[in-house]
Amino acid sequence: MPEHAIHSVESFQFVAACTLRVRFHDKTEQLAGELYGPLRNLELFKQVRIDPATLHDWPENEAAFKELAHRWESVRAD
Repeated sequence: MPEHAIHSVESFQFVAACTLRVRFHDKTEQLAGELYGPLRNLELFKQVRIDPATLHDWPENEAAFKELAHRWESVRAD
């Protein structure tokens, strides 16, 4: 199992529908946008829970997560 650094989240804010800005203790920021279809429902999206390691390293993981989301959507469509 890969090891992940522990990153503390200082804050996050809703910047647009289905988009969060997350600020970490090391002063980096990430924008996390729409990825999963069900999160298009704004009330559901506002119930967000975050995984700091995943969000902090988002640029390195984004393509893999998008591919998983597309596969999940195609399975749901079948």
